[in-house]
Amino acid sequence: MVVSERLRLPALDGATEWLNSEPLGPAELRGRPVVVNFWTLTCINWLRQEPYVRAWSQAYRDDGLVVLGVHTPEFSFEHDVDGVRRAVAARGIDYPVAVDNDYGVWSAFDNHYWPALYFVDADGVIRDHHFGEGRYERSERVIQRLLGVDRDLVPVEGLGVEADAGWDHLRTPETYLGYARSEHFASPDDATYDARRAYELPASLPADHWALGGEWTIGSENVALDRAGGTLAFRFHARDAHLVLSAGTGQPVPFRLLLDGAPPGPSHGVDVDSNGDGVLREGRLYQLVRQRDEVRERTLEITFLEPGAEAYVFTFG
Repeated sequence: MVVSERLRLPALDGATEWLNSEPLGPAELRGRPVVVNFWTLTCINWLRQEPYVRAWSQAYRDDGLVVLGVHTPEFSFEHDVDGVRRAVAARGIDYPVAVDNDYGVWSAFDNHYWPALYFVDADGVIRDHHFGEGRYERSERVIQRLLGVDRDLVPVEGLGVEADAGWDHLRTPETYLGYARSEHFASPDDATYDARRAYELPASLPADHWALGGEWTIGSENVALDRAGGTLAFRFHARDAHLVLSAGTGQPVPFRLLLDGAPPGPSHGVDVDSNGDGVLREGRLYQLVRQRDEVRERTLEITFLEPGAEAYVFTFG
């Protein structure tokens, strides 16, 4: 997309539901600059961007800015509107959110990315866009130009999973586990798809590889635990390690995390205590590890004490 094309804010009637607002469209938004933010609740890149979007909404609302979130799900469990409501509450989002379960708004924008930002002027013309994290200063200056204001940038500090990544130490890429997009599987025997079987953990893992131990079913978008006591292991190099999880049975699933064979201690993430204990309750991104001293290559093992855990993707920060 280039500004010279003068693309306009499309209709938003593809949304399946609205949160924090009655349905909106170009007619209702005309006369006010708009920032449209495409997101999905498990995306670590959006989670790290959201403190900025939230701050812009709060800082420039009285100047006439409308921030509009569009939640377009990546994984099947993200179609659950109650899960979206929980994410909206957890992130303190008070601006309108279009629930885009059928990808109607996504398609109207011809969007292809999470997160994505579109900057729309008061006449409904899309003046700028940005895909992914970063470029925060320039994006805020775009907002100020659309509003006709000029002042200091809003201070932003992300906490927990919203904190900026430790880019200097981030060497391990996002890794999907379902067979549709998986790679670097390292259990000794070849994977079996869409069927329950027992796997074994290898004696050691190469960097950026993962493995299963116990009885699992490897599906197209996730690996699902069929019997209590199954373990998922990953060898990574990053400050933070996250895992997108859901509970297929709908019941809480307690888990235990080990880091290099021991409890994580001070390197535990926000969803794990120092002993490595945590509970999978709802579908979302779980922060397992945040290294607070020297960042080095580590092996994590997460063991689920009840069946029903579904794991989708490891992300790092």
